[in-house]
Amino acid sequence: MKKLVLLGAGHAHVHVLSTLAAQPMPDVQITLVAPYPRQLYSGMVPGFVAGHYALEDCVIPLAPLLKNTGIKWLTRSATGLDANARTVTLDDGSTLSFDWLSVNTGPVQDRDQIEQTMPGASEHGLFVRPIEAFGALWPKVAELAKTRALRVAVIGGGAAGIELAMAIRHGLRSSSVTIISGAAAVGANYTPAVQQRVVKALKRRNITVLPDLAVGIQAGEVLLGCGARLACDVPLIATGAQAPAWLAGSGLALDGNGFIAVDACQRSTSHAHVFAAGDVSTRVDRAIARSGVYAVRAGPALANNLAAAIAGREPTPHQPPENTLNLLSCGDRQAIASWGHYAAQGRWVWWLKDRIDRAFIKRYSRPPLTPAGDMDSDGAPANRR
Repeated sequence: MKKLVLLGAGHAHVHVLSTLAAQPMPDVQITLVAPYPRQLYSGMVPGFVAGHYALEDCVIPLAPLLKNTGIKWLTRSATGLDANARTVTLDDGSTLSFDWLSVNTGPVQDRDQIEQTMPGASEHGLFVRPIEAFGALWPKVAELAKTRALRVAVIGGGAAGIELAMAIRHGLRSSSVTIISGAAAVGANYTPAVQQRVVKALKRRNITVLPDLAVGIQAGEVLLGCGARLACDVPLIATGAQAPAWLAGSGLALDGNGFIAVDACQRSTSHAHVFAAGDVSTRVDRAIARSGVYAVRAGPALANNLAAAIAGREPTPHQPPENTLNLLSCGDRQAIASWGHYAAQGRWVWWLKDRIDRAFIKRYSRPPLTPAGDMDSDGAPANRR
């Protein structure tokens, strides 16, 4: 039998698993490698931090997706990959062979790399990734906030940092929140119209923005590039994703930042038997934001192209639209919407976001594949990083 390994249970692979539940691949031995029993959906985590959702509201359990599929599930993580030998090394030291491989491991914060630029981060920082660990640790912060007002520093001025800062401000009412945005302006990846709304929203919620670098973390303080020290009880590290360190020796073609280089079919540009989607990959044919919404959109195409490749057919290029609906939650049941150069905000945007997010969780919690409801035609929720 041909061997297909699905490495990771990110947004795209959740759709692949759901598709396999409804449309099995005959004569293919499929193995899923995923360390957690569920996928914690990043789009709802700020709502969890703000207190709008219980953690259980934000998860897609994997077991129902695998029921009666014959897919073998290894609750492990990858520590190595040899694309030429077609083997994956797991964190227990074992190796797994494959004929076909699909990688969708989700965003990674490389702690060793971050530690080099921000000494003390590994010891004192609260990392957003892996998101399962963050979901487990955040309630402890919330309990601590009941005993005294906390000084929270969110390190990172991108979408994750913005949403989490406003969620924390709403959820921990007596605590102070500061965003350390780095060299770029807060929300720099957004259009000027969205940036203006973000800045106003942060000011309205008394969130301080420091356009400086965090160059170190010590007990009770964050060291800034200007030489100042920011008093801090909870340094939350919400910086951008890095490529998994184990890709460096994989033999795969990588981009300049170490992510898997893929073509329009989500196929490795150097090894046709390897596919990848989401934050672990970079499209070489066009610039696509490293955003969860694109990972979800890649799911249906990835499922179709894996089936085609294994059957000996040519895969089909996947071209997501240039513009997508992007929704930023503001903590207090308000949100900011953007589409291209257009922007809007209000409670109705939060209502829309909440409806889309809940529909996404519901869709993949009840396999086999069901109609998308409020999803886009390709199954994508409208707002995820």
